[in-house]
Amino acid sequence: MRTYRSSLILGALLACAAPFTSPLAAQTAPEGRWLVRVRALSLTANNGSDAIVSLGVPDNAITVTDKVFPEFDISYFFTKHIAAELVLTYPQQHDVKLSGTKIGTFKHLPPTLLAQYHFLPEGTVRPYVGVGLNITFISDVKLAVPGVGTLDLESSSMGMAGQIGADIKVAPRVFLNVDVKKALLSSDVTLGASTISAVRIHPWLASVGLGFRL
Repeated sequence: MRTYRSSLILGALLACAAPFTSPLAAQTAPEGRWLVRVRALSLTANNGSDAIVSLGVPDNAITVTDKVFPEFDISYFFTKHIAAELVLTYPQQHDVKLSGTKIGTFKHLPPTLLAQYHFLPEGTVRPYVGVGLNITFISDVKLAVPGVGTLDLESSSMGMAGQIGADIKVAPRVFLNVDVKKALLSSDVTLGASTISAVRIHPWLASVGLGFRL
């Protein structure tokens, strides 16, 4: 009889405890392999350009303006530590200046793919580093210098990219993200069929946003 009564009490306690243990089980459930982020990104150009001797234009006279714009990225975790990140946005327009005077605009679309290592994949603060490839597509070039003519830019650029950042857990599957990237981005400047200079933008890309683990 005592054993039967103990079994009934134990069963009742387990039944009462079940509603309280299920939320904890949900919180500790394994996180998904996908991480989607939405970020605000600040592009700071590290301007440099070759001199145009025939026009009397010195080194570093061609500059591209800085800009803030939204970006979207998707990460896939192959393991807890190793992930791949694809960074996307829509074409961004920039002003171009020659010795401080605006000479036109162009648009660029810069998808970037990075391989990442995450140091503390289960911590509250999850730092990571990444390295990969930036491919920039240049379009809608509208550049002209009075007395010289219409200029153009090479239609694409390919270069290395590196990053350092951290995801900070603020709720189950929700993260605050801070991230800094450096990308190598350059383009030839042409006049007719002739290349007359090369611009090296090589921007710093600092961003902050929210991430969601799926």
